[in-house]
Amino acid sequence: MRNIVVVMLFVLITFLAMPMTGYAETAAKVDAGDTAFVLVSTALVMLMTPGLAMFYGGMVRRKNVLGTYMQSFVAIALVSVQWILCGYSLSFGPDVHGIIGGLDWIGLKGVGLEPNPDYAPTVPHLAFMIYQAMFAVITPALISGAIAERMKFSSFLVFTVVWSTVVYDPVAHWVWGTGGWMKNMGVLDFAGGIVVHITSGISALAAAMVIGKRKGYMHESMTPHNLPMTVIGAGILWFGWFGFNAGSALSAGPLSVMTFVATHSSAVAATLIWVIIEWVHRGKPTMFGAATGAIAGLATITPASGYVGPLSALAIGMLAGAVCYISLNLKSRLGYDDSLDAFGVHGVGGILGTLATGLLAQKLLNPAGADGLFFGGSGLLMNQFIGVVVTAVYSFVATVVILKLISWTMGLRLSAEDEFEGLDLSQHGESGYTM
Repeated sequence: MRNIVVVMLFVLITFLAMPMTGYAETAAKVDAGDTAFVLVSTALVMLMTPGLAMFYGGMVRRKNVLGTYMQSFVAIALVSVQWILCGYSLSFGPDVHGIIGGLDWIGLKGVGLEPNPDYAPTVPHLAFMIYQAMFAVITPALISGAIAERMKFSSFLVFTVVWSTVVYDPVAHWVWGTGGWMKNMGVLDFAGGIVVHITSGISALAAAMVIGKRKGYMHESMTPHNLPMTVIGAGILWFGWFGFNAGSALSAGPLSVMTFVATHSSAVAATLIWVIIEWVHRGKPTMFGAATGAIAGLATITPASGYVGPLSALAIGMLAGAVCYISLNLKSRLGYDDSLDAFGVHGVGGILGTLATGLLAQKLLNPAGADGLFFGGSGLLMNQFIGVVVTAVYSFVATVVILKLISWTMGLRLSAEDEFEGLDLSQHGESGYTM
């Protein structure tokens, strides 16, 4: 650990000596309203990760609440540093054969206050960079839901850095980076259905399979210890999602308004459908189900949010509520322990929303998009399908390899004694509750 700290300090000192682009003669190109909108959206998306910590933290057992919080909270710091040093350059830097960004912007060299016309022509390049950083932050934090209550904290730190570099950054470049091969092919992902939800959801499934089930899974009670905490977390996520989706318009105008409405439409539709199905299936509607349904609707609309109208968004939300409910109820039959349903909500929702974009997108609403199958487009659905399959396969295989290497070198799981004691005491020496 001491060697790691020394290396990090050396790298930081090296980067401090790099010049940055200044503000000279850029004021005329920067739109103050758009810049304010992007900065507020950035703050909203940042708040989603502490919201996720609450959402996940309430679902685990009492002895693991702080350890679960820590996995999300530390991702803010760890991934932000990785993003500044190399992640942003790998994701959005000058293209290398459509696969990855180059190292031209490493340490944010050349990323300054002048707008970049390829990404956000009316806001400073740094504003776009920090907005995208919040997407990179929350994505590996989502994966933590699949391995909750049983992964060593040191191993989680290593996994987060390596996974962000090997999985998130290349996929972000494929889909959003100038020259990325999926972007050139015509794949549409407005706010992260592929880049965030499919990568994290599929990786969560791989992680759950590699690390194995919790001790006592299906034999001991593992019910959420604090549902009000989970509901508050869901509310914060819903609030932040407006910055996540509407902010992806990168300007305050008609497109961001349409995206905002589509986001809310899907969330409310999914919530109602989930509650109705659960009521019929189990006899009673639950608060936990309503909160999960809302998150499913939000995850599913994400790739389509800037390309569909309110009615299409309602339809997508209804599909999300039904399909994600079924996927969560199949988990026990399929035998894997995705502790907090990261795959069932984000993986399934991301896939469903990406394919729905291929059906319901309208170029009339967003000229930068394309028409889906239901509106006369013939090729978009196949492009979306290819994007889903390639991303899912790559994320799954890469995650398995990363986790196996960590397992062989430093170990993944807590010892049986530490798992029984809980993450809070065994990994952090503190307790969430003093009774």
